Amino acid sequence: MINEKMYGLGSKRSSIREIFEYAKTRAAEIGAENVFDFSIGNPSVPAPDTVNETIKKLLEETPSVALHGYTSAQGDKKARDTIAANYAKRFSVPLSGDDLYMTCGAAASLTITLNALYEEGDEIIVFAPYFAEYKVFVEGAGAKLVVLPSDEKTMLPDFDALKKAINKRTKGVLINTPNNPSGVVYDEKTIQMLCAVLQDKEKELDKRIFLISDEPYRELIYDETTLVVSPMRYYADSIVCYSYSKSLSLPGERIGYIAVNPRMENAKAVYAAVCGAGRSLGFVCAPALFQRVAARCDGLTADLSVYKRNRDLLYTALTDYGFTCIYPDGAFYLFMKAAETDAKAFCERAKEYELLFVAGDDFGYPGWVRIAYCVQTEQIQRALPLFKKLAQSYQL
Repeated sequence: MINEKMYGLGSKRSSIREIFEYAKTRAAEIGAENVFDFSIGNPSVPAPDTVNETIKKLLEETPSVALHGYTSAQGDKKARDTIAANYAKRFSVPLSGDDLYMTCGAAASLTITLNALYEEGDEIIVFAPYFAEYKVFVEGAGAKLVVLPSDEKTMLPDFDALKKAINKRTKGVLINTPNNPSGVVYDEKTIQMLCAVLQDKEKELDKRIFLISDEPYRELIYDETTLVVSPMRYYADSIVCYSYSKSLSLPGERIGYIAVNPRMENAKAVYAAVCGAGRSLGFVCAPALFQRVAARCDGLTADLSVYKRNRDLLYTALTDYGFTCIYPDGAFYLFMKAAETDAKAFCERAKEYELLFVAGDDFGYPGWVRIAYCVQTEQIQRALPLFKKLAQSYQL
């Protein structure tokens, strides 16, 4: 009667959403001020003032029919040209608007890309910890998800494992930097090493291996010494998936893009496959107003100093309490080792103190938990005594 696979996905939310919904229920019971929800990556910092100013200008300058009407399926030409020109200037990549496909955020970017590339029997490699929905996106496209380890101290890829895992069925490697859930940034050396491995494997196996870079947190970097680089500079067969949800604090507006590296062989054919996948999935003509907003505000960010302050406050306190944490250079997540083997049991004990975060199991990394610190700083300050009690309950 119905698609059982889709029923399974629809009848059970992700663990992140389950905790988020639990938090709302608990808040109704005891008051929102008494619940410390660190479950979901929902920006607490408002969008830059320029965003609202841009929306007002667009409403004043542009006839309503044109502003709210259909754009081209792949996106408004002027918006694509503007965004591509900015990217080309920043990352020294010869990107043009004809290489960009506007989407409804990073999730749409990924699902379109995976469906555009998929062929029967394909495998997509990810490194744990990885964003939990990758499994849904990859398997939804028909491919197989292959999970490889990362170094526990750095959370950077295990390249020896990658060399062994790549085979004739490998269609691509999907990376996420800054990483959700660890906050780790792949520096230039790491990107270069990854690209070198893929180049060698392409020659050895005589096949295309795509590097899909999921970058919704690209602008959320807190240390000036941390350099963000584009994989397109080092690897021809690369595709970038981006979203403005985090950089501009616009998660509910669902706007992003796919960028196909113009340096890859048959780049136009790959781009056409992206257009075809967007058509097949119904992801055509991303929200027209916010395509134009994104183009005019591209390169701006919300006030990142709030997230930096939250990171420093939380990381310093939790490590002082005896918890082991990965230092996050970007994004707005802290990855912390659970104080017992079973991270889900650890999360249940945390609930006794009204502390809510997500077990690492769904991120492919059991024994750890993700704490989203994109909340008001005051919430963290009030939560710290409870974290301390949690630590004391394990005699850390």
